Amino acid sequence: MNALTGKKFNVTGLCNPKLHYMVDTSEKINIIIRSYINQGAYFTLNRARQYGKTTTLSFLERELEKDNIVIRMSFEGKSEYFASSEIFAGAIRKHIINSVKSKHKRLSMIWDTPVDQNFPMSYLQERITEFCESSDKNVVLMIDEVDHASDFDVFLDFLGMLREMYLARVDQNIPAFQSVILAGVHDIKNLKRRIRPREKHSYNSPWNIAAECEVDLSFSPSEIVTMLNSYENDHTTGMDANAVAERIFYYTNGYPYLVSSLCKIMDDASLNWSPKGVDKAEGRLLKKDNSLFDDVIKNIENIESFSNLVRQVILGDTSVTFEKRNPVIDLGVMYGILIEKNGKARISNIIFETVIYDYLISVSETRSLTVKYAEEESTFIRNDKLDVDSILRKFAKFMRSEYRDRDSAFIERQGRLLFLSFLKPIINGTGHYAVEPETRGSRRMDIVVFFGGEEYVIELKIWRGEKAAERGYEQLIGYLESRGQTKGFMLSFTDNKKLPRSGKTFLFNGFEISETIVAYRDWE
Repeated sequence: MNALTGKKFNVTGLCNPKLHYMVDTSEKINIIIRSYINQGAYFTLNRARQYGKTTTLSFLERELEKDNIVIRMSFEGKSEYFASSEIFAGAIRKHIINSVKSKHKRLSMIWDTPVDQNFPMSYLQERITEFCESSDKNVVLMIDEVDHASDFDVFLDFLGMLREMYLARVDQNIPAFQSVILAGVHDIKNLKRRIRPREKHSYNSPWNIAAECEVDLSFSPSEIVTMLNSYENDHTTGMDANAVAERIFYYTNGYPYLVSSLCKIMDDASLNWSPKGVDKAEGRLLKKDNSLFDDVIKNIENIESFSNLVRQVILGDTSVTFEKRNPVIDLGVMYGILIEKNGKARISNIIFETVIYDYLISVSETRSLTVKYAEEESTFIRNDKLDVDSILRKFAKFMRSEYRDRDSAFIERQGRLLFLSFLKPIINGTGHYAVEPETRGSRRMDIVVFFGGEEYVIELKIWRGEKAAERGYEQLIGYLESRGQTKGFMLSFTDNKKLPRSGKTFLFNGFEISETIVAYRDWE
């Protein structure tokens, strides 16, 4: 935190530019206003938890109030609103009065008439029409936390009324809200499915007039730089803001909460504002308990079909085609866990992937075996540095003892999880790991291990001949070069029955590569 300005990085609640270091999202706000609100669109702002929805609404309100009347409300903690249609209409009436009476007293008087007990929704519709007709400005309605309305039929009735008004505005030129924005995690068809799960036509939503808001609320590296520059102006750390932003994006893929969390950890712990400082912050973040990580795991635990899909994406050798109309994939996108990359479903960021790997390790049936083997050896750490060659040789011995004669399909599915299960107790508490995103979902995988201020790059691959191996070496040294390393490690899962191979250390294009052979079927 800056003692002079009082600014800090915020990861809880609404962000305020006077109090918090923030990414400049003004261009996103302008796009939403220009492309949706000014066009009279009704739309949903559906994003995962802690994705900046409420802050986005706040900035939209601030900008829109210059030329519009904005009515903004939230359904969080308002379950009493939905006890009946009459109570709901009364709550909306009261909120609108409170929103406009200070600046638009004449308009607030339109709502002086009490709610009609017999026809509360008709009352709302008539008052809204009169309100919009009497206003010399367009009226925009924003409702945050619509998920809290998900179990109440009265909310669907309200959506149906807004839909009717929208259509009448278009067809008969009857005054209505210029734009309606509903913000939450679930989209409206998901709300409908939760309310009436037995209905066959669960996608026949009363909100089918809504435009799809395609504005990306994640932060690009150039946007992250705007926040870092603001911090640098106050603290003069001498950071290379572009390099730091790129490393933050590398771990987070721009997920707003994760971006701010890494920056907050670096600030609070006085870490060096450099890529290596970001690496340390990422390790600390993974050790913290937070509700977002809890939600990621709960969503995987509680929905069997989604759990199976995530396991296939993160462990399977076959790529899962990204099809948004697949309700399970759509669920993963909605929760911020899955994204589309080159037509395939992928885990959305390195941090979530590591959280999921750690969870799978914790529930793995092989955990006790790997822990036993990992803890048997006391020579994995020498002078506060990892002896990676010893770790890989011991892992190969473990695989030979416990998984000899398994087929390649098992190795491709489980090899990476087994290795991380073996590695984690060795580095736990002192180091951490990350999976290189460019190779996720393929048959090879680069892992970077952080321990004692050092980085160790390990590639796992299935042996498929000399040509494939050479491509693997080239890819490994490309990654080594990008990380500023001169030595890398290769863990080759090999069927050694036909063409026996042995481990070796060698130079390849000026880089040292240490290769360990994991023989899942060995010669006698």
